[in-house]
Amino acid sequence: MLRSPSRFVRNWLTAAAVGSLLVGCGSSSEESANDKARPAAKTEVTVEPIKASTELTDTNGVKVSLEKKPERIVCLFALCDDILTELGIVPTATNSAVLAHPDFLGEEKAKEVDIIPGGFIAPEVEAILSHKPDLVIGLGDTHGKLAPALKGATTFWAMQPETWQDSVGYLRDTAALTGRTAQGEKAERAFRVKLAEAEKTPSDRTALIIYGSDENFGVATPEGDVAASLFPKIADYPWKSRGVEGSYSLEEILAKDVDVLFVETLSFGDAEGKLSEKLAANPLWSKIPAVRNGDVHEVDPEVWAKGRGTRSLGIVLDEATAALR
Repeated sequence: MLRSPSRFVRNWLTAAAVGSLLVGCGSSSEESANDKARPAAKTEVTVEPIKASTELTDTNGVKVSLEKKPERIVCLFALCDDILTELGIVPTATNSAVLAHPDFLGEEKAKEVDIIPGGFIAPEVEAILSHKPDLVIGLGDTHGKLAPALKGATTFWAMQPETWQDSVGYLRDTAALTGRTAQGEKAERAFRVKLAEAEKTPSDRTALIIYGSDENFGVATPEGDVAASLFPKIADYPWKSRGVEGSYSLEEILAKDVDVLFVETLSFGDAEGKLSEKLAANPLWSKIPAVRNGDVHEVDPEVWAKGRGTRSLGIVLDEATAALR
């Protein structure tokens, strides 16, 4: 029986994959902290104005204070790159491969951005500081340990996105800190309009996002996965978080009659091949309706699993709604 790993393992898998490759809250308060994963009846497309400021409390309650508008920003995870791209800013250095995507900078321009050595899990502090950053943005549960080493030399901002509302909140916060308020409002509005349009005609098909590198796959749930948090609005998505130790077996997935499968292959080390191909060795895999009907979609993990921002989520919506028709 195949079982999925915990949320911690998902973070570890994503971290390892990235490392081997390169590597004021505004209107995001529509749902309370306890209800963030529940889809609203209708996504609000009205965007509240963003006010520029060098001091704020971010969407998750973290206080950020800068001496001046940041000009040199180092990104330690892809949400940072996503947000900066939306705001028309190129990071000084990065730890992500998402910039190479054609809807971001593209391969050639992405090569001009320096890469922080050390991988996603352990980026080198000396390398970060060599870029003389005004601001370093990382993933809280992975890069929070770097804060003491960076203290006094730069400002470290730990983000911890779990839903699309979090991502919109971080976009707004970054727009305020950088003074790119008009760009932030425009990006938020474009994403909200796209999501509102998609939820007007939700699919009645059952969807599922899985991730991993081998038979120890994971199920992305709306409570803690940003891309998955969109799915209850656009499809039948009956997958709920089971906590840190929770998991879904392939038998349980088979029982749900999944119509459309989205697969994020997180490759690292010497691992090769697509996750869907590896799961095909299990006889239960071929019995899933999506597999039988050829509705298994290997998606770009840089966008679906790691991007997390409004630009990545716009791509997810486009690809998901096309597959769910």
